[in-house]
Amino acid sequence: MIARIYRPAKTAMQSGLAGTRKWVLEFLPETRREVEPLMGWTSSRDMKSQIRMSFGTKDEAIAYARRNEIPFVVRNPMARKRHPKSYSDNFKFGRIDSWTH
Repeated sequence: MIARIYRPAKTAMQSGLAGTRKWVLEFLPETRREVEPLMGWTSSRDMKSQIRMSFGTKDEAIAYARRNEIPFVVRNPMARKRHPKSYSDNFKFGRIDSWTH
């Protein structure tokens, strides 16, 4: 019953940072998922895989895990690579690529 504490990454379907500011504590699966033979659905008997708790800070999540004696692993978020661009750079004279529609 090991818990994972992490901050979720930005999804590819959005440009904003919604849902990435809070830290999440969730349990790693103890058993494999099984394929239900009749319908083909995947299922699990591990009820702890459904638990997902949000915390404002990493320290709050760690304190909760220590207070409840839950072994945990912390995954720190990677730094985002930012490439600042300007709209006017698309039309500048010394542009390397040709501008086409």
